[in-house]
Amino acid sequence: MHKLHIFHTNDIHSQFNNWPKIAYVLKGKRSYFEENDEDVLVFDIGDFIDRSHPIAEATLGKDNVSLLNDAGYDAVTIGNNEGITLSKEALFTLYDDANFSVLLGNVKTSENMPLPNTTTYTIHTTKQNVKVAVIGLTAPYYLFYELLGMKVIDPINALTELLHELEDKADAFILLSHLGLDEDRKIAAQFPKIDLILGAHTHQLLETGERVNETLITQCGKHGSFVGHVTLTIDEKTKSIQQKKASVIDVTEYKVNKLANDLLQKLLEKSSKELNEPILQLNNDLSLDWYADNPFADLLAHALKDWCNGDIAMVNAGVLLEPLSKGVVSAADLHRICPHPINPCNVRLTGYELKEVIAQARTSRMENLEVKGLGFRGKVMGRMAFSGVDVKTEVLADGQSHITDILVEGEPIDYKRIYTLSTIDMFTFGRLYPEIRHAKHKKYFMPELLRDVLEWALKNVVDK
Repeated sequence: MHKLHIFHTNDIHSQFNNWPKIAYVLKGKRSYFEENDEDVLVFDIGDFIDRSHPIAEATLGKDNVSLLNDAGYDAVTIGNNEGITLSKEALFTLYDDANFSVLLGNVKTSENMPLPNTTTYTIHTTKQNVKVAVIGLTAPYYLFYELLGMKVIDPINALTELLHELEDKADAFILLSHLGLDEDRKIAAQFPKIDLILGAHTHQLLETGERVNETLITQCGKHGSFVGHVTLTIDEKTKSIQQKKASVIDVTEYKVNKLANDLLQKLLEKSSKELNEPILQLNNDLSLDWYADNPFADLLAHALKDWCNGDIAMVNAGVLLEPLSKGVVSAADLHRICPHPINPCNVRLTGYELKEVIAQARTSRMENLEVKGLGFRGKVMGRMAFSGVDVKTEVLADGQSHITDILVEGEPIDYKRIYTLSTIDMFTFGRLYPEIRHAKHKKYFMPELLRDVLEWALKNVVDK
């Protein structure tokens, strides 16, 4: 019997507090097991990059790749943060200097070719000549990839084709899946040939894995608190896996790898220097209050309306994390204030649907709601700012503020009219605003992020 040790990370999202400890674990474990003549593979399952961090923002993820190189990764797949928060050009060059394989079986160029620097699978041959095929799949954000000029293949169709191609080429099969746990369970039930699914995207911590029939599914949380470890015991004579064992390693209990820490500090200094270049001069302070009407959030709402050419606009004050003081403004300032990988978008709503959205937005529950995910990197929703909409309220006997009138461009809202609402893409996901989520007509603006609209507004609107 021979052992193959697999170490894996997922959804680190550029949270590097534990990175030097992760590197210590990965380098130390590889050295230990290889010295004992056992095979070791190290994988990342996507969303390693997140532009909310200065290192990722300054180089559009390329310095993240340097960290993966240093830690000795063998292969990665991409998550949605790599795939749809970068421009096509940035994604196509992201892995130019990677020392590892980038496995991506279900996103292609518009010409139906693999993306630059990617391949659909790789085959690792163990010391005992057992061939292990590794496939990568990512979450199929069809519309977003299409807007960026790429083509998405249904993951099940892609996997079916790849397994057919690999049928006589490999003895064992591993899937790097940035699809989410529910999809991983479906794949395990449908494709018993897959021995191991290393998962991501939904941020579950599966401490000992989960089994669907004979397939082992793993996932190790988010933000680099844990490293996953899977041990496959392989019979070299039959070239079959006899045992699968999953566990997680709490990296906070380990030391710091000095070389990884030094590299991280170097990249932090580099990113700070690049982002602190001045981009504009602001002549007046922009104050901010998450729980009241304020000029900074109003400015962003007006900018969204103009930039997206909507009839009206809405954006929550919580997307702005700090006020902005007069003087020189740098890219670092805008990134710190608005770090979210969120795109502007237009949504078509009836006046009746718009009324429901506005009524929900103005509730105390929504203003105080703490949000995690959906691209949001702030703390609370905050007061909703509008452009083109005047919301009249009155405090009634219950002590609560109630909407009495809604005016759109000075006229009473027409419940039968179709309005184009300019807003942010996070409202089209999840359960925040059902009317927006279920709207049939949505238009996303890519690759621009919300802070690009903010920069545009500050350069073209403020002080003119």
